[in-house]
Amino acid sequence: MFKLGLLALAALLFAGPALAKPPIWIVRDADSELVIFGSVHVLPPGLDWRPARLDTALNQADDLWFELPMGQATEAEIAGLAASKGVLPPSQTLSALLSPTAGEALAKANQKYGLTPGFLDRLEPWFAEVALAGAEFRAQGANTDSGVEKSINATAPATARRRAFETPAQQIALFDEAPVAAQVASLEESLAQMESDPDAYDRLIAAWMVGDTAALEKDALTPLKTASPELYARLVSDRNAAWTQVLDERLKGKGRTVVVVGVGHLLTADGAPARLRALGYSVEGP
Repeated sequence: MFKLGLLALAALLFAGPALAKPPIWIVRDADSELVIFGSVHVLPPGLDWRPARLDTALNQADDLWFELPMGQATEAEIAGLAASKGVLPPSQTLSALLSPTAGEALAKANQKYGLTPGFLDRLEPWFAEVALAGAEFRAQGANTDSGVEKSINATAPATARRRAFETPAQQIALFDEAPVAAQVASLEESLAQMESDPDAYDRLIAAWMVGDTAALEKDALTPLKTASPELYARLVSDRNAAWTQVLDERLKGKGRTVVVVGVGHLLTADGAPARLRALGYSVEGP
């Protein structure tokens, strides 16, 4: 699902508007301001993605919100939870849950990325999809250290109080407790895309870099929504609704806030900006 051809990416980026940057939404009421930035969690190093408006907002922020708490403790907890919950019982295999075509693609991917033989076949569908994405990122040099959240957390003023919408346990449960059929549908879509559309990640990053929200919706949301509407609701729509309630409460107070969440959570009528607009707030953005 995620590929990175640096030459193709460079061609796409330089074809875009020279001054364009990833999308930002600004939400206001009489005494509060929310600056919402759409993140890509894993990036290749060296991209000049930071909008000046974001840095200005960070320097003025009273609080800074991420999907999860930032830091090594969260990373360790996520890894431990995934390892304990994301492995199938000894009597089961992932390939047995998949169609024959998807099972073959899974075996090819396991070999392609030099994983321990049979490694992916031991994982629950959601964890196999995460592991596959991680293997592709590593193969192409993209990583979370170059991603938006770590960069922002490291450079934002210490005076901006760090907050999070979810705990590691809550986020893992979103995946692990999803119906198996929905997990399988998403994984099979990702395996098919890996073979048929190797440039999908290139396009997503290029669209993000120039703030093309229509293209982002097509590449970041439509595949999941089509493959598994149930999982889309669980991972996208329902979380957007919950986060909007938190932000509504924050706006009822005073001060300046920066919010950094995956860009897919900010698009369409499902997104947090549109939901906040529907609540009566002033919203500027793409």
